[in-house]
Amino acid sequence: MPSLSAKNQAFFNEPACERNRSKDFKVRKKGCSQPPMPGAAAGGCAFDGAKVALQPITDVAHLIHAPLACEGNSWDNRGTASSSHMLWRTSFTTDVTELDVVMGHSERKLFKAIREINEAYAPAAVFVYATCVTALIGDDIEAVCKRAAEKLGLPVVPVNAPGFVGSKNLGNKLAGEALLDHVIGTVEPDDARSSDINILGEFNLSGEFWQVRPLLDKLGVRVRACIPGDSRYLDIATAHRARAAMMVCSTALINLARKMQERWDIPYFEGSFYGITDTSEALRQIAGLLVEQGAALELIDRTEALIEEEEARAWRRLEVYRPRLQGKRVLLNTGGVKSWSIAHALMEIGMEIVGTSVKKSTDNDKERLKQMLTNDSHMSEATTPRQLYSALSDSKADIMLSGGRSQFIALKAKMPWLDINQERHHAYAGYHGIVELARQIDLSIHNPIWAQVREPAPWEVGLRRSERLEEEAPLSLSLAVKSPTTSGQCAVV
Repeated sequence: MPSLSAKNQAFFNEPACERNRSKDFKVRKKGCSQPPMPGAAAGGCAFDGAKVALQPITDVAHLIHAPLACEGNSWDNRGTASSSHMLWRTSFTTDVTELDVVMGHSERKLFKAIREINEAYAPAAVFVYATCVTALIGDDIEAVCKRAAEKLGLPVVPVNAPGFVGSKNLGNKLAGEALLDHVIGTVEPDDARSSDINILGEFNLSGEFWQVRPLLDKLGVRVRACIPGDSRYLDIATAHRARAAMMVCSTALINLARKMQERWDIPYFEGSFYGITDTSEALRQIAGLLVEQGAALELIDRTEALIEEEEARAWRRLEVYRPRLQGKRVLLNTGGVKSWSIAHALMEIGMEIVGTSVKKSTDNDKERLKQMLTNDSHMSEATTPRQLYSALSDSKADIMLSGGRSQFIALKAKMPWLDINQERHHAYAGYHGIVELARQIDLSIHNPIWAQVREPAPWEVGLRRSERLEEEAPLSLSLAVKSPTTSGQCAVV
């Protein structure tokens, strides 16, 4: 098995990445991501990225081999929803201490933790995550996991992604490699169909994939594995028998899609379930790929009939909101696939994009965005809080859509704000999702609280009145007023 450094270098030579293909050999060898700066936690580390990419696998116990703080920092950091198992929400850590490090007890402690989890919870599998401390002291988690799997008779998967090796995005890809090396293809299904697909890079945030799955069910298309949102270990273990795949977030798991195509001949495409047009196009591409792989030709006709029905219903429901949102200006501060997918969905309902962040977006994401926007200056690589605050006022935006970390910038600017990132509490995918997005934006923009908070506070009104009187007072001293003097001249008061 290749070393961790060899795997990391291979990621910087990703054949499916358009930006990578455009570089010469010397530039490509340097890699794509900057090494993390000591003490800089913003943006996450490789361990955080791996945990984010695998934690939504719901019937698995996720065991962090680290001091307590690593698990406390990463637990429950996404708004992923589960339809059954809740084991993934239970926090497991080996709680490595200084004594374990000095005495060399940490590997034995890891094995004991795996055994206790198996006895108490009987999980479908145990995923063991390496971290900075345990990687630096040389713990061989792969050897411990192999021995535990043999002794206990359950899958124990090592996820070798310590935080110091790179960025959060690199951790996403290392998580995909762990699935390829230890999970996918380990179980042969007895119910494979010609209409099975995989959905990759979908996290089921706020349960939004549940708004898409019923559409696929109506078409007779079965989701063999949704990786990782609301998935089960067995689903992923049998994912190699799907006939096609859809990539939702290529930034995170493009290596997984490409290697599954190379190993098991599973064609894939990148699409979006945000907005009416993109949802319809995604359904068409799914049907087209499955027909090419042997599904019945009538799947195309069923898909077009379903699209016509769902689009008519969605546009009819949107008529309530479109007049109220037409021409409203929105500032997007997000990244990745949402930089263009959310922007396109908003433009469909008549809103104007005055700016969007393309941080963490691929070249393909940026190219799609350029085709939609009339002005490239609306795209920004990185935006500081000060720049965001200025953009809200300079562009005369009506609302900002972003993640929770930048909500206070909008509140300080007395501007409506809506959460569009992983912490959100509403699902925006599919035909129903775009209607919900329009409803939430309408509620935010037309909330009467904004008119109230923009008015001066009562104490500010009094202060301004007193300041105005003080400014006028010196003028009154020099005013000439008529007085009943004998000379009939004006007396100066």
